[in-house]
Amino acid sequence: MKKALVILVGLIVIGYLIFSADYFKESSHNRLCEDFVVVVKDSTQTQFVTAKQVEDLVKKYKLYPVGKPFNEINTLAIRDTILSNKLIETADVFITSGASIVATVQQRQPVLRVVSNMKGNFYVDKDREIMPVSSSFAVYVPIATGVIDEEFAKNELYDFAMFLRNNPDWDAWIEQIVVKTNNEVELIPRAGDFRIIMGNLEDYPSKLNKFVRFVDGGLNVVGWNRYSEINLKYDNQVVCTRK
Repeated sequence: MKKALVILVGLIVIGYLIFSADYFKESSHNRLCEDFVVVVKDSTQTQFVTAKQVEDLVKKYKLYPVGKPFNEINTLAIRDTILSNKLIETADVFITSGASIVATVQQRQPVLRVVSNMKGNFYVDKDREIMPVSSSFAVYVPIATGVIDEEFAKNELYDFAMFLRNNPDWDAWIEQIVVKTNNEVELIPRAGDFRIIMGNLEDYPSKLNKFVRFVDGGLNVVGWNRYSEINLKYDNQVVCTRK
């Protein structure tokens, strides 16, 4: 008798829990969304995208959730719509216990700006992907101009830009990367009225080291304004063109 009573009480408790879960689930589905909060995680450093722009994008596609019951809100559709902005890397959309929907957004991180005669203006991000420029915000990264296709930008130029990023002295010293035909590269420095002819970007660390030795033994002696070009493309020599 006692055992049967324990089983009966257990079944009642289980039934109550199932009923309560279904009831509160149904109740929460019928509740109206009271707020839509957009959090741009890295907005203190990068401002390609604002919370208002994300909100406006969701409204444009008739997915704005405020005032709708939760059972009519598609959080996956909201997330996919936010990700249609190519300046955004990741987005998460979730429902809170306080009758709100929160969207957290991570912006893409460029490492190189390209102004191409062939493909126009774009960035290359940290994942080697092409991303558009923003009309409202620009970020300081190395800039490359000239005859540049996307493959060269995502590979050789990306590697060189990452080298500059990891070597702040070089990054601060080089103002512009100019790409000629056949992917020949010239560098425009911030100091001195001359160009550095790199040739291709193979073995660029040794070419830049050769330039440093030339500065120590040459430019610092004869002056920084004597030459219009300093050519590093040949092995074991530096060829200079006088003004």
